[in-house]
Amino acid sequence: MDPAAQDRVAVTGPRGIWSRLKRLALTDVKVIAQGGVDPSALDRLEELLVESDFGPAVTMRLVDEVRVLGERGQLRSQGDFDRALSDGILKALRGGSSEPSMARATVPPTVYLVLGVNGAGKTTFIGKLAARLRGEGRSVLVAAGDTFRAGAVNQLRVWAERTGAEFVGAAPGADPASVAWAAIDAAVARAVDVAIIDTAGRLHTSDALMEELRKVVRVIEKRLPGAPHESLLVLDATIGQNAVAQARAFAASVPLTGVVLTKLDGSARGGVVVAVHEAINVPVKFVGIGEGAGDLEPFDPAAFVAGLFER
Repeated sequence: MDPAAQDRVAVTGPRGIWSRLKRLALTDVKVIAQGGVDPSALDRLEELLVESDFGPAVTMRLVDEVRVLGERGQLRSQGDFDRALSDGILKALRGGSSEPSMARATVPPTVYLVLGVNGAGKTTFIGKLAARLRGEGRSVLVAAGDTFRAGAVNQLRVWAERTGAEFVGAAPGADPASVAWAAIDAAVARAVDVAIIDTAGRLHTSDALMEELRKVVRVIEKRLPGAPHESLLVLDATIGQNAVAQARAFAASVPLTGVVLTKLDGSARGGVVVAVHEAINVPVKFVGIGEGAGDLEPFDPAAFVAGLFER
């Protein structure tokens, strides 16, 4: 079987991605026998949620919701407690802008712009997304807009070859905005369904780099009105609350339509998914665990919460 076919099998086959999430360690948060929650357990719950990267705002709200339900006598068992907390987390994920489905242009090409700092897993996400789209039978073009890192360009070229996607690159140090323009030109000329455009990884604290990113967006909008149809921010879930800071900085510079959380395996604390969503009111579109093409999953809030609470 050729590599592209293997990727398509991995993408369409069964996956256990949600079963690999790190569990919330709730075994020491006890419901007292006569109903309610042991007051000391509320302190432990707050500590646990903070340790799990839910962030202070989400943590305090969830703890308060549990406390109120306990005072009303609605928590009479450990199961009641688990359900109340899981319902609160699910409500948070479904609040505000939370639609996980990906936009699709009425007339191709659909353009996805991918953003993030170096090391977040941006290039790998693009490759896995290309594999997923190819597995759905769509034609794909990937553009190596990170012209400052030869490794990123070569990595994308390999993913394109593996998945049967078209590839657009440029000389090292070329203007990323010109790469974006050329990519859309090529996608239109070749009647490609989806163009995925990489951008240079950048420090979210650098105004000059963020201005360069805004230029890329302006050029894409000028070349193809209505594009980019998705602007996806890739974040490394293992960095916890630093991911929230990155999300806020990017959202302040570029209109984001979705977030991708990578490396959400046993070493990451899943609360960051909720914290990021609430911080910038942008839906989580995908989560990634591992390096394989099949280790990318469209975000499912209910499955995510179930994974956190599975014992």
